[in-house]
Amino acid sequence: MDRGRSAGKGGEVFDKILIANRGEIACRIIKTARRMGIQTVAVYSEADAGTLHVELADEAVLIGPPAAAESYLVIEKIVQACKDSGAQAVHPGFGFLAENAGFVEALEAAGIAFIGPATRAIAAMGDKIESKKLAAEAQVNTVPGHMDLIEDAEQAVRISREVGYPVMIKASAGGGGKGMRIARDDGEAREGFRSARSEAKSSFADDRVFIEKFIEEPRHIEIQVLADTHGNAVYLGERECSIQRRHQKVIEEAPSPFLDEETRAAMGAQAVALAQAVDYRSAGTVEFIVDLNRNFYFLEMNTRIQVEHPVTEMITGLDLVEWMIRVAAGETLGFGQDEVRLDGWAMEARIYAEDPTRNFMPSIGRLVRYIEPEAGGLENGCSVRVDSGVVEGSEISMFYDPMIAKLVTHGPDRPAAIAAMQAALDGFAIRGIAQNTSFLAAVLAHERFHEGRLTTNFIAEEFPDGFHGGSPAGEVLARLLAVAVVLQRVWDAREARISGQLAGRAKTLGDDWVVVTAEDSHPVTLSEAGAGDGAGDGEGAGYRVSGAAGERLVESAWRPGQALFRGRIDGRPVTVQVDRRGPWWQLTHGGARLEALVLTARVAELAARMPRKEPPDLSRFLLSPMPGLLVSLAVGAGQEVKAGEELAVVEAMKMENVLRAQRDGVVAKVHAEAGASLAVDQAILEFE
Repeated sequence: MDRGRSAGKGGEVFDKILIANRGEIACRIIKTARRMGIQTVAVYSEADAGTLHVELADEAVLIGPPAAAESYLVIEKIVQACKDSGAQAVHPGFGFLAENAGFVEALEAAGIAFIGPATRAIAAMGDKIESKKLAAEAQVNTVPGHMDLIEDAEQAVRISREVGYPVMIKASAGGGGKGMRIARDDGEAREGFRSARSEAKSSFADDRVFIEKFIEEPRHIEIQVLADTHGNAVYLGERECSIQRRHQKVIEEAPSPFLDEETRAAMGAQAVALAQAVDYRSAGTVEFIVDLNRNFYFLEMNTRIQVEHPVTEMITGLDLVEWMIRVAAGETLGFGQDEVRLDGWAMEARIYAEDPTRNFMPSIGRLVRYIEPEAGGLENGCSVRVDSGVVEGSEISMFYDPMIAKLVTHGPDRPAAIAAMQAALDGFAIRGIAQNTSFLAAVLAHERFHEGRLTTNFIAEEFPDGFHGGSPAGEVLARLLAVAVVLQRVWDAREARISGQLAGRAKTLGDDWVVVTAEDSHPVTLSEAGAGDGAGDGEGAGYRVSGAAGERLVESAWRPGQALFRGRIDGRPVTVQVDRRGPWWQLTHGGARLEALVLTARVAELAARMPRKEPPDLSRFLLSPMPGLLVSLAVGAGQEVKAGEELAVVEAMKMENVLRAQRDGVVAKVHAEAGASLAVDQAILEFE
């Protein structure tokens, strides 16, 4: 089988397609279309004028204001853009109108092809209640539960008792983790029903919910299927998507470290059976929940391309977007199940604009610095791929999903793919907004992750108190101390060459330094050494750095102003993110961050005598953890509150966040009213 580029039979590929999406997925589709010789049309809102997907496309059409409900979700505007541009087909990407049967019908009525499944499959699989009934009819394993509609909270409690706690309350039209609640007793069932129903109505305009058994120690494993219009269907292995936070996937990999060949084949056969039961065509994903004994149960079918599709592409060699286009044009797959081969291991990490140290609250703003890790093949048989929709200067808007990019690595085995991912994360320099690369690095470094002992509860269990950043220790600390001294030496050497200095007063560069951190002071000696290959392009320098942790040879071509320190330490490649904060160096490596002040011994002695300024006490305030809309305020001035009591609800990026009291107290003053637009750290309430 020609993996990914072989054409099937029966149909002519389109000349021009419109992409009804934005961001990284729009850019990713454009790249495949360009390789296939297909012209592309981008649509964009006023907030997306000048964004990368608009620049990459051959044409672009403005479709409305920033709010998705007035632009990307307006079917009539997308259809009109097709007519105006002459696009023959539409690729929906994921999200927005990707799984909207009404959108497909509107395109068909206008004589425009939809690059995806037919309306029957979308409608059948889009309703979680009906999809589970169809799955059961197709002999696909399903989770025990109550699939009929639930009218009120008391009925939810009765059904939960019958199914047996714990249960999962889920929106029928849900997706992306919205409208989902776990209940372990009657009280949680009542509250979960109300909140799931409310969130479902605001997110999907459909407040129907159902209840099913919650599987303990669950893994989320999904099967990629690909089918054409001629009755051919195959599965392309599985993806392990168990590393999740609030039901949102964080890290995915293919294959799964948990499945054996027998289970993989059984899951694949059931996924194909379900696809054929609804006459599926195009790429789709059948999601399963798997227990610790490898029993698997159908969750849902996503009738679109998935965010995590690159890991499947990396291990199969197939371009799924290309095959979606070819299938929509009427081509046959041209290969069968026995020709699908899985090669090596792939990892994907989602780079989000969010602050892990603030309970992953969304972050918006401009990317004042954006450097991606170098893509392509590596010396050790690994490769790096970055799917992004931004460039330096792009703005992360409050109107859309906060994804910045997807980082994908491929290696001959799982340890190699993990190591490549860890190294690549060090090469991601993102400034101007908060982002989650440090948290991703912490997950990848976790012993349990390396062992493959994954469940959907991994993050909740291993980071029960949230993520507070990593402090370097051991070898990582020793490396960063050595890098800090080299950075200071290069910085001082540049200052020593500044013109206009007094004659006879040239600055001398010493060899003895003290690296001051928040925890300790580290005496270090530095001397110049000959640079080897690790110095970079031949213009770098070598330094021998010695201290309490031993001696290291540091080689690099780093120059002041560069955000990444690339070089070698004792002959091994290393990348460190570099920020200058006044006289301090802020160094990030392996997810750990070091604040270092590099001083001469005498200056360090004097600095130790300086008084420390204490930060202001903000414990009396309820601060908004993110920019967003204050949806509701549950308390008023003079009211007593108890620990855990709801105080306010803040909505940001389509998600409602409940803010609760950390301890008992009395509200002294209300600083913001419901309906107010809040900035990050803006005061909402003040306590006595």
